[in-house]
Amino acid sequence: MILVPGTTDLVQLEAIWRGSGPVSLDPSARAGIAASADLVAAAAAGDAPVYGVNTGFGKLASVRIPAVDTARLQRNLILSHCCGVGPAADARLVRLMMALKLLSLGRGASGVRWEICALLEGMLAAGVAPVVPLQGSVGASGDLAPLAHMTAAMIGEGAAEIGGTRMPGAEALRAAGLEPVVLGPKEGLALINGTQFSTALALAALFKARRLVRAAAVTASMSTDAIMGSTAPLDPAIHALRGHRGQIDVAAAMRALMQGSAIRESHREDDARVQDPYCIRCQAQVTGAALELLRQAAATLTVEANAVTDNPLVLVETGEIRSGGNFHAEPVAFAADQIALAVAEIGAIAQRRVALMVDPTLSHDLPPFLTPEPGLNSGLMIAEVTTAALMSENKHLANPCATDSTPTSANQEDHVSMAAHGARRLHRMMRNLSTILGVEAICAAQGIEARAPLTTSPPLQAALEVLRAQVAPLAEDRYLADDLEAAAGLVRSDALAAAAGVELEL
Repeated sequence: MILVPGTTDLVQLEAIWRGSGPVSLDPSARAGIAASADLVAAAAAGDAPVYGVNTGFGKLASVRIPAVDTARLQRNLILSHCCGVGPAADARLVRLMMALKLLSLGRGASGVRWEICALLEGMLAAGVAPVVPLQGSVGASGDLAPLAHMTAAMIGEGAAEIGGTRMPGAEALRAAGLEPVVLGPKEGLALINGTQFSTALALAALFKARRLVRAAAVTASMSTDAIMGSTAPLDPAIHALRGHRGQIDVAAAMRALMQGSAIRESHREDDARVQDPYCIRCQAQVTGAALELLRQAAATLTVEANAVTDNPLVLVETGEIRSGGNFHAEPVAFAADQIALAVAEIGAIAQRRVALMVDPTLSHDLPPFLTPEPGLNSGLMIAEVTTAALMSENKHLANPCATDSTPTSANQEDHVSMAAHGARRLHRMMRNLSTILGVEAICAAQGIEARAPLTTSPPLQAALEVLRAQVAPLAEDRYLADDLEAAAGLVRSDALAAAAGVELEL
C-alpha cells in the first residue's frame, strides 16, 4: 500500500486496518519532509525560542532548553507521557494508528527527519505493533498518552507485539531487523501530538458500521416479509418527495431485496390491515437518516485521516514555525457522537421489529415467540429480551462525549474533546448492534419459514440459507447463546449482506 499524503481514501484505510502488508509513503513526499526538517534543525541551532524545539511543553513552554539537551528533552517527553492505562488496543487498531501518523508526517509540515517515517514503514512491514493502552487520552493536545506508547517502542522502550508475541520494544525492533531511533528536535512532539489514536478508533468503528447498516437492510426486509408487511411505503415516489439521499438509498435497497417474494404477493389484495407499525413503515426514513449520519462522519474522518494535527507546524513555503491547535480532536469527537447516534437508532428500530415478530397479536398469525409448540416451549422469548437490553445499553452509550470537556495540565489545556473514549465506546455499541441484528435474522427466518409453502424473495432466501448453515430452525427449545453469537458473527462478517447482494455504501 503506497499512500499519497492528503489524498488517502476510506477504501485504502480500511484495507490497512483489515490487512497486514507493507504501508509506505509515496516518494513524492520526501522532499517536503526534508525541507521541514531543515527548518527545524535551523531553529534548534538558533537563539530564538521555538515551542517544542528548544522549550519545555504545555504549561512549561516558557522554560528554555539548551541545545545540548535537545535529544534528552524529546526522550523525556515520550517517557513521561507513557501514562496509558487499561487493556491494550488490538494490533489492527495500532497498525491503522501508525499508518495515520505516517500520513500526517508525510505532509511535510511536522519537521521530522525521513528516518522517523522510514522506521514507521519498517514496523508496519514487519508487523511490529507497539502495546498501546486504550485509556488515558482526553483528545487534546492530541492523543498524548497512546501516541507516547507508540513512540516508546520506536526508541526501544515500552513494549510491542510481533507475530502475536509481546516483548520489550527494543527486542521487537531487533527481531524485525530494525534499530531504535534517537529523536531529534521536535520529533518526539511531532509523534505524540496529533489525533491519530482517536481517528483510528473512530475509523475502525465506521468500517464496522458500514457492514452493520448493510445487514440491517437485509434483516429489515426479512422481518417485513415474515410479518407480511407492505412494501408500499418503499415506493420511490414517496422518498423522492422528501429528498434525503440516505432514505432514498435504503428504500431502493429494500425494494431490490424483496423483489420476487411470493409472501409479499400473497397479501397485496384483501388484507384487512391498512398500515403497518412504524418499525415496518418507517424503516427507510430511520435507517436512511442513520446512513446519512454515517456518511457525514465518513467525510469528516477522511479529512482528519489526511490532516496534519501536531504542533507547532512547519510552514515550508514561508519558512515559519507556527503554534496552533490542530491537535484538538473536536471534529473526531463530533464524528464519533454522530456514529453513536446512528448505531443506537438502527438498533432501536430493529429491536421493535423483533418485538413485533414474537408477539402473536401483532405478527399476523405467526406462532407466539416463533415456536411451533408454545407453552411447552418458550421459543425466542428471551432472545427478544436480550435485544431490549442491548438496545437500552446502546441508547445510554449514545449520549454525547464531545460536550464533556474538563480542564487539564494546570489549565493550559482548558478545553478538551474527549474524542478517544467517544470513539472507543463505539466498538461496544457495534457488538451490541450486531447481536440485535443477528437475533432479528433468526426471528425473521423462523417467521418466513412459518409462511411455507409461500417463499420469500431470491435475495432474502440466499441470506436465509447462509444463516441456516450455522443456525438450525428452532423446532423445540435448546441452548440458544451459541446461535445468537453465530448469527451476530454473520452480521459482523458481512456474510448476510453479501449473500443477498446488498448495494448500500458509505
